[in-house]
Amino acid sequence: MIPAVSIEDARVRSVEIAPSKGRLSLKLRDFWEYRELLFFLVWRDVKVRYKQTALGMAWAIVQPLTATLIFSLVFGRLARLPSEGMPYVLFSYTGMLAWSFVATGVARAATSLVSSANLITKVYFPRLLVPTAGALAGVPDFAVSFVLLLGMMGFYRVSPTANILALPLFGALGLTVTLGFGFWLSAINARYRDVGHIMPFLIQMWLYASPVAYSADLVPERWRVLYSLNPMAGVVAGFRWAILGGTLHLRSVVVPSIVVAVAILVSGALYFRWKERTIADVI
Repeated sequence: MIPAVSIEDARVRSVEIAPSKGRLSLKLRDFWEYRELLFFLVWRDVKVRYKQTALGMAWAIVQPLTATLIFSLVFGRLARLPSEGMPYVLFSYTGMLAWSFVATGVARAATSLVSSANLITKVYFPRLLVPTAGALAGVPDFAVSFVLLLGMMGFYRVSPTANILALPLFGALGLTVTLGFGFWLSAINARYRDVGHIMPFLIQMWLYASPVAYSADLVPERWRVLYSLNPMAGVVAGFRWAILGGTLHLRSVVVPSIVVAVAILVSGALYFRWKERTIADVI
């Protein structure tokens, strides 16, 4: 027997989704409510990236290791740059590990909206999740590369110091930089596809402007604050200090980098929220 259905139960409810008006807000509550979707997007990016590859997750090691070998030959043996008393291979790989996490995350986040156009134009969810997932998709790669770093430290008989406790803080700083630039570039790239063409060039310049192949100690003291306006200066220097020890220029390198990274993150998120109203139309 079919149960009776009242008119009230049969009424169709409609929900109107409209662009937000008035004061800009990051809507972090909505972001938290869709956290399961964020996990799915991260897993999708990782799965698609290594699908039907012969080496699989080993590709996460190839890029930083290859760059390290080149740096060791050019800057370590030929130019004989100082490496803070550490074997240059270990010195450069540690910096390259931090750099790769941020650079690849920014590159993925910058193009994430365009690559997810079909999803964005069909269903509603906080668009901020898309570049965030692009940035977080590099975490598994970082974990695999970090295991190799531990093996290299064992080979060179270098033991971590108590500074290792600060590593999560510099990891959070690196993620802050990744998300900040990712928000800016993804929103711009949704409108102007030139970003995808200029990104490789900008990342290459950014690499040599960061203390990956050389020590921040080589920068004259009077220029260090200006130099650290590149937030990667604090990320790489802090990451290397946390793992290998040595000298950390806290006031002249790390603190300015933290201030710049937070400013980029907040402004990037607000800019993204402002442009979010028209992303589905222009993508």
